[in-house]
Amino acid sequence: MTAAKVIGIAPQLVAPDVVQTAEYYRDKLGFSIIDYFLDPPVYAMVHRDGFQIHFAKASEGQFKTNAQFNPMSADLIIWIPDIDDYYAEVKARDADIVEDIVQRVYGSREFRIRDCNGYIITVAD
Repeated sequence: MTAAKVIGIAPQLVAPDVVQTAEYYRDKLGFSIIDYFLDPPVYAMVHRDGFQIHFAKASEGQFKTNAQFNPMSADLIIWIPDIDDYYAEVKARDADIVEDIVQRVYGSREFRIRDCNGYIITVAD
């Protein structure tokens, strides 16, 4: 039997305001907005370089980030070989960089961004 091939994956983050979140990812992180769904929007999708992130509207009072469960965790990890170029790009866009590029003991270079909802995004090379 032939194994089925995975051709993509899209994390889905819950957000209090999906429009504000999609616009943050466009304006600060360089993604493009794919679309919004329903009126008012309860779902949004963004993409960059063939990768997507989806946002679903949080139920009232039901929003938490991973850091609320484990302060050392990230909510997303994005791998970008040209980490210095992307760091300069998001810095110029005034993204909330909470940790500059550092060399980790496990070999990768990383920096961390906090999005408009408090989600922590680790960018690694």
